[in-house]
Amino acid sequence: MRSILPNSTIGVFGSGQLGRMFAIEARKMGYRVHTFSPDNDTPTGQVADFETSAEYEDLDAVKKFARSVDVVTFEFENVPSKTVEAAAEFVEVYPKGEILHTTQNRLREKTFLKKHNFPHTPFRHIKTLDDLYHAVQSLGTPAVLKTAGFGYDGKGQQRIKAVGEVENAFEKLKGNEAVLEAFVEFEKEVSVVCARDRKGNFAHYGVIENDHENHILDISFAPAVCSEKVFAEAVEIARSVAETLDYVGTLCVEFFLGADGKLLINELAPRPHNSGHLTFDACVTSQFEQQLRAVCGLPLGSTEFYKPCAMANLLGDIWETQEPNWANALQNPNVKLHLYGKSEARKGRKMGHLTAIGETIEEAVKTVKTARENLLR
Repeated sequence: MRSILPNSTIGVFGSGQLGRMFAIEARKMGYRVHTFSPDNDTPTGQVADFETSAEYEDLDAVKKFARSVDVVTFEFENVPSKTVEAAAEFVEVYPKGEILHTTQNRLREKTFLKKHNFPHTPFRHIKTLDDLYHAVQSLGTPAVLKTAGFGYDGKGQQRIKAVGEVENAFEKLKGNEAVLEAFVEFEKEVSVVCARDRKGNFAHYGVIENDHENHILDISFAPAVCSEKVFAEAVEIARSVAETLDYVGTLCVEFFLGADGKLLINELAPRPHNSGHLTFDACVTSQFEQQLRAVCGLPLGSTEFYKPCAMANLLGDIWETQEPNWANALQNPNVKLHLYGKSEARKGRKMGHLTAIGETIEEAVKTVKTARENLLR
């Protein structure tokens, strides 16, 4: 198990903002970065040393890419299995292809959680209209119907409020497999961003609290407001998930937290996560550097927070009427701006984020929200 040392080249499947921040950290530590995706002039490509623009199904291009790098990781989990297998013929790939295969499909992920007795939302597999009718009768309404594959930020989801909505909801699936989940009355959403290296060492960033708007993450802050018992349980569940998967890299476990203090896993993200972006400014080692260290066989870094921190996403909506007032947002010296280099601002598209530190969580949240409001003034 050789270490991948600085001056080596790290291959990244995917080329969005997660890869961009990963590439920034990798280049700081003396690594070269080669990104592979169907696009060009991408957020990652603007920072990487090399950018290959090819379809994931172009296995000749994938093999050429794999031969040019020393290890491969991901910033985007919806990469076809054949792509991962082709790359793995030539180079180590972390996390393993089997893990991506599990986590890129809601049915396979939920089945994994159920098999290993992890706390999860009750669900049913939907293939036919009868399946959906029976599932609604079993789980009750409201319930949430989700396509099994390729969903994020609320895409491929619809709420069923009554039995009369079943047929219309099924038609919208357009023949795709789906999962029906029981609707969970939760008090808040939290996540644990963690990392596990090739030797099985584990590190975590505690519990992060998340607020969503229209199924898209809006505000995250750390540490979360929760009991010591919930904190310990969330971290232990995340550790157990990582160990069960034999995971290598950065992983996010998203939870619903009920008013009764019970945690249910909502989703797994086999990569750095939006809720962990605040670690870029607030921690000794960011989630992106941690991913690099893990896949390269280097010791994991400290996850200590300098101070409480909050993050606010910047969506394309902010650009609708005029260029945002960046100077106004940065009046507070504790605010930092991260833009992702995307050429077109669209409604609901993640274009960047702001972070703010404070002496308390409340101060950090107030500061970052005020900074975002100031963008429009």
